[in-house]
Amino acid sequence: MSHKHKAKLEKLFEHPASGNIDEKRVLSAMEHYGVHVDISKQNKAKLSMNGHEYVLTLSHGNDLSKDSIVHLRHFLESVDLVPSKL
Repeated sequence: MSHKHKAKLEKLFEHPASGNIDEKRVLSAMEHYGVHVDISKQNKAKLSMNGHEYVLTLSHGNDLSKDSIVHLRHFLESVDLVPSKL
């Protein structure tokens, strides 16, 4: 199953950013690699790892917006969770 998690995170780093990345699968992949995910009742996911935090507003659909993809990419780079190191 690890190869599927890796593929989901790699998709976040593609250029141009894809418009159909399922947020639940991405959150699951990040949890697999050690990111703590806490989903609140306000439809937000608080991501934390290695002292870094990011709050992702979850969409009403299932796909991440392009802005969310860019922000997630920056968060993953800050915690050194990039495709070349997976």
